[in-house]
Amino acid sequence: MSVSEMFAALQGALGQDQDIREEIRKVVQALEQTAREILTLLQGVHQGPGFQHIPKKCQKAREHFGTVRTQMESLKTKFPADQYYRFHEHWRFVLQRLVFLAAFVVYLESETLVTREAVAEILGIEADRERGFHLDIEDYLSGILTLASELARLAVNSVTAGDYSRPLRISAFINELDSGFRLLNLKNDSLRKRYDGLKYDVKKIEEVVYDLSIRGLNKEATVGAGGEK
Repeated sequence: MSVSEMFAALQGALGQDQDIREEIRKVVQALEQTAREILTLLQGVHQGPGFQHIPKKCQKAREHFGTVRTQMESLKTKFPADQYYRFHEHWRFVLQRLVFLAAFVVYLESETLVTREAVAEILGIEADRERGFHLDIEDYLSGILTLASELARLAVNSVTAGDYSRPLRISAFINELDSGFRLLNLKNDSLRKRYDGLKYDVKKIEEVVYDLSIRGLNKEATVGAGGEK
């Protein structure tokens, strides 16, 4: 084989790789658009009237995740099954965003932490690496850390909306989440940096709870929460 023939073959391989990346990019753009639609929908819970419509917003978000599952099925066909991590960077960000959105919906519905397996099911992908296109553990954890920041914001807006019991429940949830992350030996620099931001979310929520205490609203909130249960 001549040098020109060798490089022609290499160009062919590069061309195929570029075609794969372009196909992936198109699907990822569609996923990003769906994620934006879900986020816009859920952002309504931060407004006063939004608290009254949480179940309806969660139901609509679940419907959007049906579109996500269809788009994920398309994404799976765009690259060789054994080359997940070769192309992982293309969908890593949007996947983390979708994890956050799924976790936020589950929290709003039940005030519990969604499992990685449950998120994978919501997104229509696998939890186990051996089974193909899957939810990487670090992507799951990154999405959960974004949830913590969103809940810190929700705690503040809850007070504005006159819901004084929600910040107390969010505080308990975030503290439990923080305790869970402390059990992990995080090696990933990006994930470690994001985890370092969790302490600011904890502090922000503690300030909200402290303010409620100073104003004597925490007792009212405790009574209200007890009545709800």
